[in-house]
Amino acid sequence: MPIMETENGNVKQAEDAKLLANEAYKAHKFAQAIDLYTQAIELNSQNAVYWANRSIAHLKLEEYGSAIQDASKAIEVDPKYSKGYYRRGAAYLAMGKFKEALKDFQQVKRICPNDPDATKKLKECEKAVMKLKFAEAISAPEAERRPVADSINYHSIDVEPQYAGARIEGDVVTLDFVKKMMEDFKNQKNLHQRYAFQIVLQTKEMLQAMPSLVDINIPKGNHFTVCGDVHGQFYDLLNIFELNGLPSDENPYLFNGDFVDRGSFSLEVILTLFAFKCMSPSAIYLARGNHESKSMNRIYGFEGEVQSKLSDKFVELFAEVFCCLPLAHVINGKVFVVHGGLFSVDGVKLSDIRAINRFCEPPEEGLMCELLWSDPQPAPGRGPSKRGVGLSFGGDVTKRFLQENNLDLVVRSHEVKDEGYEIEHDGKLITVFSAPNYCDQMGNKGAFIRFEAPDLKPNIVTFSAVPHPDVKPMAYANNFLRMFQ
Repeated sequence: MPIMETENGNVKQAEDAKLLANEAYKAHKFAQAIDLYTQAIELNSQNAVYWANRSIAHLKLEEYGSAIQDASKAIEVDPKYSKGYYRRGAAYLAMGKFKEALKDFQQVKRICPNDPDATKKLKECEKAVMKLKFAEAISAPEAERRPVADSINYHSIDVEPQYAGARIEGDVVTLDFVKKMMEDFKNQKNLHQRYAFQIVLQTKEMLQAMPSLVDINIPKGNHFTVCGDVHGQFYDLLNIFELNGLPSDENPYLFNGDFVDRGSFSLEVILTLFAFKCMSPSAIYLARGNHESKSMNRIYGFEGEVQSKLSDKFVELFAEVFCCLPLAHVINGKVFVVHGGLFSVDGVKLSDIRAINRFCEPPEEGLMCELLWSDPQPAPGRGPSKRGVGLSFGGDVTKRFLQENNLDLVVRSHEVKDEGYEIEHDGKLITVFSAPNYCDQMGNKGAFIRFEAPDLKPNIVTFSAVPHPDVKPMAYANNFLRMFQ
């Protein structure tokens, strides 16, 4: 067959694959869309549209590293293609890299000087960068900063007689209080600041005293439940408790990070989890996720939500408490539970994790960063992270880590899964994700895992999303980011 005919055939097939990919994208089947855009790219890699389209599908799956790579490729193929810069700017923005995003939106404006949308986004990006520079300029050096927790005396805060919500009598958080508070939250009522301060400060004190790696012991005949990301989906959290019972010493839980952001009931989620921790420390364990950090909270809604429902002081206080959250848990010496995943080097021992000084914002590399950000990959070995932070690790890495530490299983969260969970690496790694119909658009189920001692066989329970009041996800998010939703 002549070369020209083959090329024309490829171009036609590539367009067909792109059209199918566009349909999958519209149906929120983003992984399927990526596969189809990949087919189009393999047939015709010189079409910038295919790269830019695959970039936005990666963006929807929070694979920001891959989104940046694809957008850069679109720009390489066609340096005047404004959508390449636009997509890359959006991905930088999602990672909190405002200065890099600004450069890309300035380029969009140069290419499309009369596009009102480009002008609007550029202005918002300039505002975000100015705000960041201002915050950096006025912030005190780390060594001089006094914890905001030290300046709060919740006993001195008066509760108005007309306040009809949940009350804590004295210093003890009781089950009756937590139930009343959850009922109030369900009816979209706020908790009085006095009690919010009390819960958060008591939780901070408890978390501060815990090691970076927490050992959990489940006696024979007892059970233990592990939940993944909840992401501010309070009504789905209530449903978990409906299905599996409230946290108690006889029905303990571990929530494996990413309690907040994206969902617009993050404050209700975090105060409920913290209140159960105050009520009974062994009823609930909490691990840090990559979203328990200032940079993520500033972009994805928690900071704005706390300012709206409580105050700026609480924003600082939550940031301090998040720095006290443990990084990983081990159940009965056999099941390793962590938010993200494993490491860029072999030979990491549990003692190395115990030795991490976690009382800080997450760094951009090293063990702590990898615990919070890494993801498994199907291929052996290690690869770059699709997210642009952390890394991807294969089944061989998982098996070596388990062998070297005499463990049986890794349980992690961090990634939305269609069924709410996925078993990988020859059964040695389970991802569990507990936010069903994530962001009101992914159509996924949620899941949690029940372990029965002594055999600790994972029993996975899946569930669907329940209705919630008409407050959209990201309602409190960074104004600029909301433009891209």
